[in-house]
Amino acid sequence: MIKQEDLPLMVDLYELAMAQAYWAEDMADTAVFSLFFRDLPENRNFVLACGQQHVAELIGQLRFTSDHIERLRRLNRFQPEFLEWLGKMRFSGSIRAVTEGTPLFPQEPILEVTAPIVEAQLLESLIMNYVHLESVLASKAVRLAFASGGKPVVDFGMRRMHGLDAAHRGVRAYRLAGLAGTSNVLAGRDYGLDVSGTMAHSFVQAYPDEMEAFKVYARLYPGTTLLVDTYDTRRAVRRIVDWLQEEPDVRIGGIRLDSGDLEQEARDCRKILDDAGFSDIKIMASGGLDEYRIAALLQAGAPIDGFGVGTAIGAANDAPALELAYKLTEYAGEPKMKNSSGKTSWPGAKQVFRQFDGNGVARRDVIAGIDEQVDGLPLLETVMADGVLLPGFPAPLDDLVSKAGESVFALPGPLRELEQAKAFPVEFTEYLQDLQAETLKKVSV
Repeated sequence: MIKQEDLPLMVDLYELAMAQAYWAEDMADTAVFSLFFRDLPENRNFVLACGQQHVAELIGQLRFTSDHIERLRRLNRFQPEFLEWLGKMRFSGSIRAVTEGTPLFPQEPILEVTAPIVEAQLLESLIMNYVHLESVLASKAVRLAFASGGKPVVDFGMRRMHGLDAAHRGVRAYRLAGLAGTSNVLAGRDYGLDVSGTMAHSFVQAYPDEMEAFKVYARLYPGTTLLVDTYDTRRAVRRIVDWLQEEPDVRIGGIRLDSGDLEQEARDCRKILDDAGFSDIKIMASGGLDEYRIAALLQAGAPIDGFGVGTAIGAANDAPALELAYKLTEYAGEPKMKNSSGKTSWPGAKQVFRQFDGNGVARRDVIAGIDEQVDGLPLLETVMADGVLLPGFPAPLDDLVSKAGESVFALPGPLRELEQAKAFPVEFTEYLQDLQAETLKKVSV
């Protein structure tokens, strides 16, 4: 995993090259950069924004050490005086961000950085990486929570995720999205998500008889969940029932199905357990599950009490990328924008106001200039000023989890379904529309 002290070098080369050019030209005025996404990925009705306060905490700690400066010197691209300046640089600006776990829509700022342009430019890739990863994973995880209808979903994705850093930070996003647990011990302990797991098929295979494996596990871990599909699922459950009837002091919490026709196997196993008086033993399912398979299983009435999801969540395999952009919207007090085909941006620092109906359901977002007053709940709040985190930030993860649940529940019902819903209304104020038109005239000259 990347050492936190090395994060200053987690930049793309062109950011350092531009920084040196700004420095050489004495361009030190204040800039505003806005982080947003242009379009929703397919099969997403919103993006659950995550990582923005997480990365703000790191930004205040960034320092180019003597080792970093030496590594940059060896590239033979940077002037000694610039490297000396870089070694003394500390982020001195401000960051405004939406609360983590807030559902957002295209063009809405996730965060805005206001700082001397060199400082703000150097943060581009670091900010985008943190917000992209956690937002993509949280947006996938919340769909799994929708599909399960309140039944627990546990993250089994670490082994197929793209690197240990992703596996670790992903658990933070899963907790914000409402998942019930993770198999990832380090991340679960770090981010307060229940750590859970059963066993692998190899444990059963290592014993001459699967019942011997089950008995060893149950003796070591009372109330455990047994993986029953290594050989013959139904036979294994019948043998477990016989054993439990012979030894009533043994406690088994559940069985796990990991292959085959999960619906039919769950029905058959449930009947075997219930007929023997073990209706309290739960059935957990795993094995190539995603939100669509979970929803289909539950719609069919499969008696499954919880789900373990691996590849689908760890790789967010149906929508693994978000078209994030980090764009300059103001420099030296002048509005700035991009106007290339399909990538037009909106100038100026902004605020997003979420408006609700009388029942507390979100009905519209309005993107406004930062100084405009519009009805609704302002989503962006200052988390860092003068390079220092404000009191209360980063917010406790427990608080963010609670707020995320409230924010998602406040969305219109169709947005909380798996199918593509009608786009949520997002409007720009007349002021921003006029500012864009005026800025466009200037850049077109």
